[in-house]
Amino acid sequence: MNKLKRTLALVATLAISATAFVGCGDDNNSSSSSKEDSSSSAADETSAAEGGESSTAEGEAGYIGSLKTGGDKMTILCWTPDDVNPMLEMWKGDTGYTDDQINFVNFSVGGGEAAAQYDQYFLGGDDVDLFMVEADWALKYINDDSATAPMSELGFKDEDFAGQYAYTMDIGKDSNGVIKGVSWQAAPGGWCYRTDLAEQYLGVKTPEEMQEKVSDWDKFQATAKEVYEASGNKTALTTTLGGIWQAFAANRSQPWVKDDALVIDDFCNTFIDLAKDMRDNKYVMDLNQWTDEWKAAGQTDDTMGYFVSTWGFGESILLSAAGGEGGATYGKWNVCNGPTPYFWGGTWMCVSPNTDNADMVYDFIKYFTVDEASMEKYALGKPEYVNNMNVMQKIVDEKSNSNPLLGGQDQFAVLHETAKNIDLNGLITPYDASIKQAFIDAVNAYCAGETADAAACIEDFKDRVAESVTDITVD
Repeated sequence: MNKLKRTLALVATLAISATAFVGCGDDNNSSSSSKEDSSSSAADETSAAEGGESSTAEGEAGYIGSLKTGGDKMTILCWTPDDVNPMLEMWKGDTGYTDDQINFVNFSVGGGEAAAQYDQYFLGGDDVDLFMVEADWALKYINDDSATAPMSELGFKDEDFAGQYAYTMDIGKDSNGVIKGVSWQAAPGGWCYRTDLAEQYLGVKTPEEMQEKVSDWDKFQATAKEVYEASGNKTALTTTLGGIWQAFAANRSQPWVKDDALVIDDFCNTFIDLAKDMRDNKYVMDLNQWTDEWKAAGQTDDTMGYFVSTWGFGESILLSAAGGEGGATYGKWNVCNGPTPYFWGGTWMCVSPNTDNADMVYDFIKYFTVDEASMEKYALGKPEYVNNMNVMQKIVDEKSNSNPLLGGQDQFAVLHETAKNIDLNGLITPYDASIKQAFIDAVNAYCAGETADAAACIEDFKDRVAESVTDITVD
């Protein structure tokens, strides 16, 4: 937007009392001129609180950061469109931004493969303003000042994110405690189970009764035995060791790496024993996650349940497991907290220090991580478990979410309790993705008979880590 247009836009804002407007593009904006126009932001904030609109539409005053603005298009990097496309559609509708101002680079790979794709993209020197990272490899970029800028350089204060769940903030901080990544979603997980099978084999009629049956790992194993025997050795309690591992890993009390060395403790042996017992007794199916067979198992009586995080209630896991809307088991599921509080996945937004569209990035991040009205709208519209305790508590209290896949149960009400109890402080390392994968691969190999015993499984694990993580010591 040239200066004449900017002046007219400001006049329009002042003329409409306490009402935010949808502005036009600001191609030549600078951080200094944004600061000069910041007097209109109070009216914008009032409008957002009352009407659910974004507090800063494109071209409005509000950006007071130090990073560069005025670029052609805001370039966003992600490995999948599953979150980005719905977010962009809602954001554009509420703010007036258009497709012509956005360049979404979709790598179309799994989340675990995204870092390698990013590295190649960054080496090419192509434009990037905002990019998404996953928890297990976020620190690779968050601890790299050449890759990520602090949120403070966009104009955010730490207190702007005070409503977010503590574990999500821990993941988004660099080694000096500086916030460089923020997430619009929290991803607490629970255990989803077939209600018809639960009643048939366990006499369980409510999620509260099921929770009593699976509230710790000893009870989980005992219930698995009960189900298997009651079903005539037909039904496993759950589908994969990988799913169990996602939940179990949250129990770890030490980081995987200390003083640049791999940490192996009793935690590892405890899971190895659990996994071997579950697999040998057929209390868990012999399936791999993300396969067609894994999803299809939910439409048979071969399994009672899945470990599912907040994002997994759609086609990625549970909806597919039910056979889609109207499928064989659609509406026959419930969720309870399960043996332990845990999270699985989640995505964090990072800003490149070389961005030239910092005002747009600021607006986007603010809309999805700070503005409670727009976060509530997104939570109920997608639906999505958003990263704000106040918003999720309001939704739970008002009973505004009902999931037909779960027979009308509100998954948010269950997972809200889990999210409060996730504590990752001091446990996160840049190597978690590789080490966790190496461990479950070694455990699966042991359960398949490829290694002789638990000690050999540990040695296999160490070999896998040494091969995949070359800058730590593996004794």
